[in-house]
Amino acid sequence: MSFSRADRSTIAQWWWTVDRWTLATIGALMFMGAILVLAASPAVATRIGLDSFHLVRQHYVMLPVALTIVIGISMLAPKQVRRLGVVLFFVFLGLTALTLVYGSEIKGATRWVSVGPLSLQPSEFLKPTFAIFAAWMFSLKLDGHGVPGSLISTVAYGIVVGVLLQQPDLGMTAVVTATWFAQFFVAGLSFIWVILLGSLAVAGLFGAYFVFPHVHQRVDQFLKGTGDSYQIDRALEAFQNGGLYGRGPGEGSVKLVLPDAHSDFIFAVAGEEFGLVVCLLLVACFAFIVLRAMSRMLSEHNMFVLLATTGLATGFGLQAVINMASSLHLMPTKGMTLPFISYGGSSIVAIALGVGMLLALTRKRFPGSVDS
Repeated sequence: MSFSRADRSTIAQWWWTVDRWTLATIGALMFMGAILVLAASPAVATRIGLDSFHLVRQHYVMLPVALTIVIGISMLAPKQVRRLGVVLFFVFLGLTALTLVYGSEIKGATRWVSVGPLSLQPSEFLKPTFAIFAAWMFSLKLDGHGVPGSLISTVAYGIVVGVLLQQPDLGMTAVVTATWFAQFFVAGLSFIWVILLGSLAVAGLFGAYFVFPHVHQRVDQFLKGTGDSYQIDRALEAFQNGGLYGRGPGEGSVKLVLPDAHSDFIFAVAGEEFGLVVCLLLVACFAFIVLRAMSRMLSEHNMFVLLATTGLATGFGLQAVINMASSLHLMPTKGMTLPFISYGGSSIVAIALGVGMLLALTRKRFPGSVDS
């Protein structure tokens, strides 16, 4: 793609201002995800009684949709990102609350809303949209508009966490909490608040252990080795089989018996078939996107852009870390996908929305060129 710098069209201005290195890395993740879903999904589809390539076809339909969302959202100005994010936050907060009454239960959790043959997990969209809403509230307080932004953000956070825990979805709660805490910290969180919120987070972890049976089971399995550890044992076996360079595309055997090989444990499939080298390449891609976004904020003076980028980058990076750490048995397992790599309709669309917003906010801006 080539445009003259004198070209004032929307596409040309987008091309010269967007972070093309990050965009290329996202494209690389989508490409590697397409390969890994092709490797892992047929065995899963066969086990659940579907056509071998049913999940592959669905994923390949969603990939161009996700790419279109990334590019389309990245063309927005920060003010447009803020408006879109706030509106979608209230929409998906309402839909997430609706799942508690009309949601479809899958694996013991009511996180999905079914519309005909389609199922939507609205809580996935709360991660990027709540980051935008919280950034807006914090920026209003810091800019001296007389709005109690910190209080409003804290109340909104409490509502979001309350709804998520009712599903229950502790993994999503952890990501939302870390995202909000990072934004609060960047916004100038006092030391007293650091101690208070840190204590509440620790208390919340202990409370979840005693309140939620599945959390109790997974923590005990992680710490004591008790309970059902079939999936994590197979995942570790896959990494051991793969070694440094892997057994080759399509040559993995663990995916044939790993129930969530196409989603939560797709990193293990990458380890067995492509080895440690490709796994480290995936880690490097995720780290590059997060660090690149943060580095572009070093000279940013718009507090909304700074806080929103912090939240979006934190949520994206933390989701990748949780998925990979769970597969490696470095933490208790969580039902969380690997961004742009795992199979998943709602997940990949929500991630595309967040990354599109991230690209929009990290575009080069010049005085008077883009409003805030």
